[in-house]
Amino acid sequence: MADLFETQAEIYAKIRPKYPREWFDRLAALTQHHGVAWDAGTGNGQAAVGLADHYDRVVATDVSEGQLKQAAPHPKIRYLHTPISMPEDDLVALLGGESSVDLVTVATAVHWFDLQKFYPVVERVLRKPGGVVAVWSYGLIRVCPSFDPIVRRFVDTTLPFCNPNIRLVAEEYRSLPFPFDSVGVGAEGQPVALEMKTEASFEGILQLMRSWSPLNTAKKQGVDLLTPEIMEELEKAWGGPSLIREVTFPSFMIAGKPRTPATLTEG
Repeated sequence: MADLFETQAEIYAKIRPKYPREWFDRLAALTQHHGVAWDAGTGNGQAAVGLADHYDRVVATDVSEGQLKQAAPHPKIRYLHTPISMPEDDLVALLGGESSVDLVTVATAVHWFDLQKFYPVVERVLRKPGGVVAVWSYGLIRVCPSFDPIVRRFVDTTLPFCNPNIRLVAEEYRSLPFPFDSVGVGAEGQPVALEMKTEASFEGILQLMRSWSPLNTAKKQGVDLLTPEIMEELEKAWGGPSLIREVTFPSFMIAGKPRTPATLTEG
């Protein structure tokens, strides 16, 4: 799966939305200690930088070396390449060992993970008690009544090239397995709704759309979904190439803590 994101790593770093500071404030308030945070699937480090405001050290890992090369340097962040083939014990040791991590985050990536391998590592490295894991992502952009229906129609054309994992995002993580006890920020099957807002140019939105994995999958098969016709239609609905608009990213998050023995027995 890593190669899916290698080619657009630079685009990701430039145009993917920035996660609000308030999200990290909220998550940090949930952990009893603020020594170490692990940002899994860090990509270019957008979430890792937010975590660095609250934790003494941030370990930011990714299976994609291309993404890590675009990551923002920070004195508190250690970026590490963790190949899919890395044994579980090696990964646990790399992160600091059993019960060593205060907060685990996965920003717009957990739907690509092998959860049967990832969740046991989370259970092992989270501090007990007091450790928290949080996952989040965002859905289809909202701009204005003239633009949004065209984007939805365009998304329909990408469906034949979508990886099945994208279904989890389309369902806003409501079907995402999340075997952790709630800490008041959503729960398994019930993610909390959030929003991100930013200002963007039309060219910026085009770059964002070009970074979507189905478009890159289609392009590898010789199909260019973002045709001149659809770009012209989108530009007209946007209001012209020079216009700057507010863009909303509907988002969703679930956070939890390791389940207690009583919870496991009841389950």
